[in-house]
Amino acid sequence: MARIYTKTGDDGTTGLIGGERVPKDSLRIETCGTVDELNALLGVVRSYGLDEGTESVLLRIQDHLFTLSANLAVTEGASRAKYDIPPVTDEYVAALERNIDEIQAAMEPLRQFVLPGGSKVAALLHLARAVARRAERRCVSLAGKEVVPPQITRYLNRLSDLLFTLARRANVMAGRNEIHPGFRR
Repeated sequence: MARIYTKTGDDGTTGLIGGERVPKDSLRIETCGTVDELNALLGVVRSYGLDEGTESVLLRIQDHLFTLSANLAVTEGASRAKYDIPPVTDEYVAALERNIDEIQAAMEPLRQFVLPGGSKVAALLHLARAVARRAERRCVSLAGKEVVPPQITRYLNRLSDLLFTLARRANVMAGRNEIHPGFRR
């Protein structure tokens, strides 16, 4: 097995898929890092012993986020096929939408804003939602400067909606009432 350290990043650069080296604080690396943070946070959520359905959904999302990160890390001139990196597809987004629709159909309709919190799992899902929104903002900034497949931004947008929906359901399953701010939608 290869060593975990290479020492090639000691100069403040990191390698993209395709060989190009960029500063570790570049927008592309910041975007990849935020997606990685989101993926790690979902791993924390999964450590709480979830119901089988939520566990399965989050595991699929983690896999998708890994693919999404790989797509973000490919240099413009490199071939995704050469590196065996599958594209982020419209089906990824459609799967999130199906999950949202299924969960919402079984819950009371949302009539007010919801304050983040409740059960530990719900609070972590709300935190993951906020990180997903940050990843989306980074992705939009990156897309303004470099080529980013539009499915990636759509995926992150829809993912934050699903994480919000999962947080609401986690509170229902834990018997926790939602807390609403002092104004109506």
